[in-house]
Amino acid sequence: MSEGGVPSELPKGWAWVRLGDLGTECREAVAPEGGTRYELWSVPSFATGRPEILDGAEIGSTKLRTAVDDVLVCKINPRINRVWLTKPGVSRRPKIASSEWLVLRFPESVKAVMAPYVRRYLSSPAFREWITGAVSGATGSHTRAKSKDILNQLVPVPPLEEQRRIVAALDEQLSRLDTASGTLQITGRRIDRYLQATLHRMTSDYAPVQLREVLTSGLTNGRSVPTREGGFPVLRLTALSKTYVDVSQHKDGDWEASDAEPFLVRQGDFLIARGNGSLSLVGRGSLVINAPIPVAYPDTVIRACPDTEKILPEYLRTIWSSLAVRRQIESRARTTAGIYKVNQKILGSIEFPLPDLSTQRVLCTQWSSIEQQAGHLTHTVSVSKRRSATLRHSLLAEAFAGRLVPQDPANEPADALLDRIRAEREAAGVSKFRRRSPRRAPAQRAHTSELAPPPPSTDTSALAAATQPTLDLEIPS
Repeated sequence: MSEGGVPSELPKGWAWVRLGDLGTECREAVAPEGGTRYELWSVPSFATGRPEILDGAEIGSTKLRTAVDDVLVCKINPRINRVWLTKPGVSRRPKIASSEWLVLRFPESVKAVMAPYVRRYLSSPAFREWITGAVSGATGSHTRAKSKDILNQLVPVPPLEEQRRIVAALDEQLSRLDTASGTLQITGRRIDRYLQATLHRMTSDYAPVQLREVLTSGLTNGRSVPTREGGFPVLRLTALSKTYVDVSQHKDGDWEASDAEPFLVRQGDFLIARGNGSLSLVGRGSLVINAPIPVAYPDTVIRACPDTEKILPEYLRTIWSSLAVRRQIESRARTTAGIYKVNQKILGSIEFPLPDLSTQRVLCTQWSSIEQQAGHLTHTVSVSKRRSATLRHSLLAEAFAGRLVPQDPANEPADALLDRIRAEREAAGVSKFRRRSPRRAPAQRAHTSELAPPPPSTDTSALAAATQPTLDLEIPS
């Protein structure tokens, strides 16, 4: 029996401890009054997954300043699954945490070791499985976990020296995975650059035209349709991939077939995403090559009907993915409330090179072969990324099950360490979690699910006395 890979019976000398009992200070950040602008540190919601510094006004400011070796836990989904330490020397201005952060501060005598250990545990499968479940069961406009629930979670704590060995081993192994992941990211970007350079070389010598010049009729918006079970099907925006429309991705709309007739998709239609929260996805074009079932397109999509006497639909699909077209779309897109949008006027004015029909056929054949080869490479990169993530998951699970590094019976047991922390907490006058949060109207308060069941019993009499086996890992350089 285990919780997220952590065994119910911990190794000898380990102990289960509430997260909130490990720190001398646990508090929430407080949003300032008057719109003061602060520096925001460690917001792990970016594609890089690394700490970044932003203008606090963009996400949520705070008056709470953090210190080196503080552990920050973000309560908002999906950022809640990442935890970072603040670092010195990045900026001379004070580091602070967003108002959605929970700050955990450790006793001076142990923080240099315990802070890195706890931070890594909060990124482990055990904690992430719990926090994902807690947030997914939450209700309200914002899904977040309650501070008291986070602080009540039990953490497997080994002797201090073993914590040091675990962190060192994880740093060594995970740094290798980080290097490999970085190489995979670079490889993926190189594949994209190769495709763009090849497409540019194949088409750049031809005279440009505007999209509106090669259509049989004007661009047309779809229709907004509520969902109704049993109604006429309408495409979801996710049906528009980088290449072809997946008509199987649809919902039942609240309309009849007669209402949907003007919006039915047909083979050869070119559908363009009218809006998206990501700039790289707005204006994405996707070709309909097969429509086995009657389905309409929604208001989030604009339809273009290529004039096959001027342009092949497959060529339009190909050239629409070019870097030149993307730059035009992204430079002209408008943003409202965080949503990027394009309209018929913007799309109709997009320019791209257009050879004659016979040349288009040759180019499409060549491009199909190139795309297929690049697709094989991209698939290999994706598989490697999944394997890297699986290995990272396994490393963290083994570390906090006591199987990554050897135990040393001579090490001071965790119980003694916890006694020292308890004494320092009492000396500092810390009796319970200190909540500092701004006043909010009841409607603004987020709700989360009840505290997940704690890990199994931690009765030390049931712990195995034998030393746990060590996981021997060999990761290629």
